[in-house]
Amino acid sequence: MQCEEVFMNLAVVNGSLQRERHYTIDPMQHVTLPTASGFFFTSPFRSLSTEGCFTRLTQPAIDGDDLNGDFQRVLRNAFTQAKLAGITDPVVCGAIPFDTHQPSALFIPQQTQWFQRTALPAAIKPLLGALPDIVAQQEFPQQRHFEQMVINAVQAVNNRQLEKVVLGRLLKMEARQSIDCRTLMAHIIAQNPHGFHFHVPLEHGGLVGVSPELLLRKCSNQFHSNPLAGSARRESDPVRDREASEQLLISGKDRYEHRIVTADMHQRLKERCRYLHIPTSPQLLSTATLWHLSTLIEGEVSDPSENALSLACLLHPTPALCGTPTHAARDLIAQLESFDRHLFGGIVGWCDAKGNGEWAVTIRCATVQDKQVDLFAGAGIVQDSSPQAEWHETNVKLSTMLRAFGLR
Repeated sequence: MQCEEVFMNLAVVNGSLQRERHYTIDPMQHVTLPTASGFFFTSPFRSLSTEGCFTRLTQPAIDGDDLNGDFQRVLRNAFTQAKLAGITDPVVCGAIPFDTHQPSALFIPQQTQWFQRTALPAAIKPLLGALPDIVAQQEFPQQRHFEQMVINAVQAVNNRQLEKVVLGRLLKMEARQSIDCRTLMAHIIAQNPHGFHFHVPLEHGGLVGVSPELLLRKCSNQFHSNPLAGSARRESDPVRDREASEQLLISGKDRYEHRIVTADMHQRLKERCRYLHIPTSPQLLSTATLWHLSTLIEGEVSDPSENALSLACLLHPTPALCGTPTHAARDLIAQLESFDRHLFGGIVGWCDAKGNGEWAVTIRCATVQDKQVDLFAGAGIVQDSSPQAEWHETNVKLSTMLRAFGLR
């Protein structure tokens, strides 16, 4: 499909001002959520659903930003083979892990359907059945251990080992019966109509969720990114909710955490851009459960051979999901966390053979396998972080997926 814009205006997406592009897609087109083997990704800009698999790409994305590296070579070859097999406009889709040394979970589908999100309410209505009861939960780590992790991370920051690190929690749940991913996705979409909804088929089960954070969108030579860092819980009372957002916007701790992210992204992008604009002050972006500090980055690449994946891999992982300096943060995460993040904290999305594509950060999500559900949440730790506050923040972030099961 061509990246052809029919008009452009300004729109509020999740509470954040963005340039909204409408593409030549029939708004009345019928869409269905994919089967367990299909990829699904929705966005305010372009959404797709796939069926079948032409070929899988497990090449690690450690050098994915290098246009002459192994990952990009494998990607180009896969697109060439797909075209020779009769797939006119091949798309690669799926997920890349937090640790890009690990195998990617990408594939080129046999069939791709593009649609607008206005078609989603009708698509999910027949699927909004009950989900099975959750009968067991187990936290990794438990609260006391997590708070000690935060204390250790703050000490590392004070010792100038790093400026920020993102520490995660894993919540393992078991349901009474097998969980149907389509039903779970329908509940997630109904409760969270905005953001980036996704389903990635895995060898065993699937990855599902709704991310509020755009890592990279590329159309022709232009790109956008919308990093989030710094957050506050939404309140049910409108007055208190407004106060929470206003306090977040002036919070020194949260603005510092956000500035670390945007400064790092500027450093990574500036040598690859003909034009780059990063606002000096963040805006507010809201989800159903949280307020976030948000910055809309836009630019134009210098090299027209850049693609959505080369830029996404250049940015991944950002300090919003890892920390900074990256290597020091990764080392501390490996030392403190008691589990392998795998796809949690990675990126999810698509890229076509023309280089267009869109990638979101893999947060507010779960992996599902039969009766087992694993949820992940992380919190950015800086000098002024409070162990108790960070624990409560991760609870709020977990609530996006817990609400789909009727849990708090």
